[in-house]
Amino acid sequence: MLKLWGRVNSSNVQKVLWLCEELNIPYERTEAGMQFGVVNEPAYRTMNPNGRVPTIDDEGFVLWESNAIVRYLAAKHAPNALYPADLKVRADADRWMDWATSTLGGVIVPVFWTLIRTPAEKRDATKLAADVKALGDVMGALEQGLQGRKYVAGDAFSIGDIPVGINTYRFFALDIARPSLPNVEAWYKRLCERPAYQKWIMKPLT
Repeated sequence: MLKLWGRVNSSNVQKVLWLCEELNIPYERTEAGMQFGVVNEPAYRTMNPNGRVPTIDDEGFVLWESNAIVRYLAAKHAPNALYPADLKVRADADRWMDWATSTLGGVIVPVFWTLIRTPAEKRDATKLAADVKALGDVMGALEQGLQGRKYVAGDAFSIGDIPVGINTYRFFALDIARPSLPNVEAWYKRLCERPAYQKWIMKPLT
């Protein structure tokens, strides 16, 4: 059985949990990271020298990096569905996965940490306002990318929607001002109708 290490309030772990729920992949999960520790234990560091979550062990095959895990599991369990068979569609999905990490993640994390994990008296209001503005600007790229599409890589839900979808839940759940993004809002509504998204992503932010 697939083994997974990670805490459920980690956006990176949520990628794997969401995918496993979509594909009915059985797994055993061990709490790890932040208050649960584990990640600095020698045995864990042998598997993942970065000391971060998630990490999986799939019958002896150990893999870390959340996007790589999502790609691997989707290719193994849904090679013509969530992992697109068409090379161009797959590249499109891959692009949005990488964008979610390299671009969107870089602007949403400061806002998330300020509003959710920083006491109110220690927040920098000026910086927060600038960070919120930067986040809204970046989400404009997603708005444009979703023009004429139901999902980020076309008409079908795919691996590309998973990392972007997790950050988008946070974008709408955070108490911030947001620009008008009708394409993003319509796509987000579709995600909110998915039982796996409701189960693992639509949770209180902690």
